[in-house]
Amino acid sequence: MSSIGKPFSRRGLLIAGVAGALVAPAKARKIRVAVLGIGHAHAMGKVRALRSMDEFELAGVCEPDVGQSREHEALQGVKWLSESEVLGDGGIELVAVESRVQENLDYARKCIDAGKYVHLDKPPGEDLGVLERLLENAGRKNLVVQMGYQWRYHAAMQVAIEAAREGWLGNIYMVRATINKPISRETRVELAEFKGGMMFELGCHMIDRVVALLGHPRNVTGRLRHDSPVDDALADNTLAVLEYDSALAEVYVAAMQPHGGNYRTLEILGTNGTATVRPFSPLRLQLDLGDPAGPYSSGVQDVPLTPPPGPAFAPDLRELAAVIRDGAKPTYSPEHDLAVQEVLLKACGIV
Repeated sequence: MSSIGKPFSRRGLLIAGVAGALVAPAKARKIRVAVLGIGHAHAMGKVRALRSMDEFELAGVCEPDVGQSREHEALQGVKWLSESEVLGDGGIELVAVESRVQENLDYARKCIDAGKYVHLDKPPGEDLGVLERLLENAGRKNLVVQMGYQWRYHAAMQVAIEAAREGWLGNIYMVRATINKPISRETRVELAEFKGGMMFELGCHMIDRVVALLGHPRNVTGRLRHDSPVDDALADNTLAVLEYDSALAEVYVAAMQPHGGNYRTLEILGTNGTATVRPFSPLRLQLDLGDPAGPYSSGVQDVPLTPPPGPAFAPDLRELAAVIRDGAKPTYSPEHDLAVQEVLLKACGIV
């Protein structure tokens, strides 16, 4: 048996058309949605997804910050809304908060106060107490806040985690994850505003995957270093170690690796074998088992995978549509989201 915690995914999601199971029924009503803020790195991708998906009607985009450029191809032809139009009674049910991280919790609070469902991009600010109150208020209003962690519905990661949860890898004793990315000087200045630097910006994604698999760690240690020759304050070489009763996890993030996307890795090590997701795109999952387990043979094997249908971010948004329209239960609970945020802030030395 595996030594890991409560499953997060539905049993049997073994091949990655996984998120495609949430495709909307024909002729289902569209959900009227607005985007609040465009300062987040994912903002344009979310606008494209919402414009293209049958589940949604994009009412428009709001950017209270006049300093944010509106010159982007994804925004061509969209309607610009005021904040009062987004939060008012114009039939908008869902708001995707895609603002700068410094503003996202405040915007999300306003949306929940106005009775809107929220898709809140990552990471959700630096104040754990504010996030906790936001989620509690949403719960009282029977609303859902969905976190925008990018790899939650990643086909290869879902299959790897499923293999671990089924015990096919044996007892899990180690998880290693890295997600490096070279960034511009301008972006370095922006990210240097956060104590956690690259761990705060990108490590949050991998911490989310580790907590989904292993649960809340008993201890978190972070190392935040500046090791590039660039003269700024960015923590650009960062490591987090998460300790469990019978396992360790390490999350490593740096801002200096050329072609870093080619080397992004999620590796799950167990006493019967290893599951390795590398790179994240295009999809690739390799298993190396000591003994046959589940549907897999012993030895090294590539697992065939199919990307979920639709644009980037579609699986997340498709699930949220099912929550709003059909009363589906979200895959991830507020308790999970709070645990991820607490671990992230500890790794960043913020709490």
